Amino acid sequence: MLSILDKPDTTVNLPNKPRRGRPKKPSADALDTREALLRAGMLILTESGFTRSGIDPILKSIGVPKGSFYHYFSSKEAFGLAVLERYRRYFEAKLDAFLLDEAFSPLERLQRFAQDAQDGIVRHEFKRGCLVGNLEQESSLLSEAFREQLQATYQSWQARVATCLLESQKQGEIDLQGSIEETSEAFWIGWEGAVHRSRLVKSTQPLRLFINFFIQAIQSKTH
Repeated sequence: MLSILDKPDTTVNLPNKPRRGRPKKPSADALDTREALLRAGMLILTESGFTRSGIDPILKSIGVPKGSFYHYFSSKEAFGLAVLERYRRYFEAKLDAFLLDEAFSPLERLQRFAQDAQDGIVRHEFKRGCLVGNLEQESSLLSEAFREQLQATYQSWQARVATCLLESQKQGEIDLQGSIEETSEAFWIGWEGAVHRSRLVKSTQPLRLFINFFIQAIQSKTH
């Protein structure tokens, strides 16, 4: 059973004797509980978004009492921001795994990333989308802190796609009419829309349509 409490300290100290050494690190159980909350939050928020999601289902899914939640997060918003940060790091690692894979050409890396996303949305029966895309749709109801973190997340993801496109351009795969930065921004604008449409129609066709359209739009005619 997960616990947020450390074991009691049974060491006897002499009066007025200062304790030495480094501050006690958080227990493994405490770190595990916080991580479990963040993972559960990622799963539920990718399905339902932030404003419609309650804390109770998240706590129930991992067996953590409600009182314990506030030992880790001061509010639902603080929890949501931590979940968003956790999701950002998770997705950055996924993007790096695909877009930096030198076993494939840059355009193939982008296509493999898109195929993995299609496989994932089917595996989860079109219930889970992109947490960032979900929050973006709710942005008018969210705080400025949320909006700033969402924009920073997109900038991070766009930079990764831009790096991939720059390498693709150097290899002669693509012929861009606009800047690489604008093209990478256009990728994510279109991608998030395709994810939402795929969930709506319960088909990967919108995602396939988008990635094919994007690749054809930038691909060099002589490559």
